[in-house]
Amino acid sequence: MTNEIAKRYEAARSIAREAGALALRYFQSFDTLTIEAKAQQDFVSEADKNVEVLTRAAIAKAFPDDAIVGEEDAPTKGTSGFTWVIDPIDGTTNFIHGIPQWCVAIAVVRNAETVVGVVHDPVHEECHHAMRGHGAFCNDRAIHVLAGRSLTNGSLGVGFSGRTRTSGIISLIDQIARNGGVFWRNGSGALSLAYVASGKILGFVEEHMNAWDCLAGQLLIAEAGGVVEAQNADDMIANGGRVVAATAEVFDEVQAMANQAYNA
Repeated sequence: MTNEIAKRYEAARSIAREAGALALRYFQSFDTLTIEAKAQQDFVSEADKNVEVLTRAAIAKAFPDDAIVGEEDAPTKGTSGFTWVIDPIDGTTNFIHGIPQWCVAIAVVRNAETVVGVVHDPVHEECHHAMRGHGAFCNDRAIHVLAGRSLTNGSLGVGFSGRTRTSGIISLIDQIARNGGVFWRNGSGALSLAYVASGKILGFVEEHMNAWDCLAGQLLIAEAGGVVEAQNADDMIANGGRVVAATAEVFDEVQAMANQAYNA
């Protein structure tokens, strides 16, 4: 089975780069894109749709028996036991306004566990990737979460969407500030999680994320030595859920703040 996972790991990196190249071409003329509003502060562009079409086609060609779940189209069933979870462009609001903080996110799930994660940032040519049990990398360089830092010596990433109450994020930011921390939001949850894994920020918290936004990044963090709040990947695919991830030194403190903010 390790060999089957490894095949998908290699393919996921290649597909993410191919998808990223197409997305980047759209980004370079972002001001000409056709854009639709799915909900308040929730947009989709022709780039999202076409990049997902490319990604799905590449997966289906290489692994026709695998299931696929994506943000922009209906799920496709599989018989192999593997499910690909894809976000063609995470950070669409940034993307459509020319802000270079977006990425392609791909995860592979088996037996309710994420076994492959890729978060590819084509603007900066940074492909973050991990296979369960084999460490985390950015391009060819091994990456690790920050070590020896307290909340007062780094930034904590936060996320927010219209799916959740404003009171939760307001409480969380208040607690971070009161505890001597700095909150940071870039508008791409998947890229923020990759930044935790690569030692750029201490952790990341969001009250509710969809599976395509978080599964890949959560695996990156776990493989880079961080701590991720326990979840069932199949349940995340079905329902989404809360995401709390951080370095070992600050995880308990960050989780406690999330519990208070979101009344868990």
